[in-house]
Amino acid sequence: MENYSSALDLSQTPKVDNNNITLISEKTDHQEMIEELNREAFGPARFTRAAHLIREKGGHDLGLSFVAIFNHHLVGTIRMTPIVVGNVNGYLLGPIVISPKFKSLGVGSLLMRHTIETAKAKGVPFILLVGDEPYYRRFGFSKVPVTDMVMPLPVNPERLLALELVDRALETAKGLVLHKNQSKRQD
Repeated sequence: MENYSSALDLSQTPKVDNNNITLISEKTDHQEMIEELNREAFGPARFTRAAHLIREKGGHDLGLSFVAIFNHHLVGTIRMTPIVVGNVNGYLLGPIVISPKFKSLGVGSLLMRHTIETAKAKGVPFILLVGDEPYYRRFGFSKVPVTDMVMPLPVNPERLLALELVDRALETAKGLVLHKNQSKRQD
């Protein structure tokens, strides 16, 4: 077991690039550090969000969830949860959380690009998220038409975004967004 920590005392802003940030698949022993980052970033309100409600129905996919390591410290995380919309499998992205000392340094972009590339290589049809369109547009995400997908709790329709990784996957992804474990479709 690697010895990682989320506590990081930096006297100056670190220089971040592909050479000093290591992205690895999330492991169960990262759970405590990830929960600490989530608590710091979102507080208790994270448990009342539609995306959380979906994730708690069956958890996330460790094979498509990653952590960013800088100098043996966990500084970022991104998770992907398997979902079904209508009759189409996809993934719900989030949360993506970056340590405050590493915000605006490109760690989030590294995690996003790596996750999207890995999902595409694994044949994931589409990725859905709830987030700020101006930020996620750079990765190819766009607004989902209001009538196409319904989250289990209300979300701002301006923030429901999708990225199609397989041609025409979103054409039939219509209806209620469910965790894959809640659906009869298990393939």
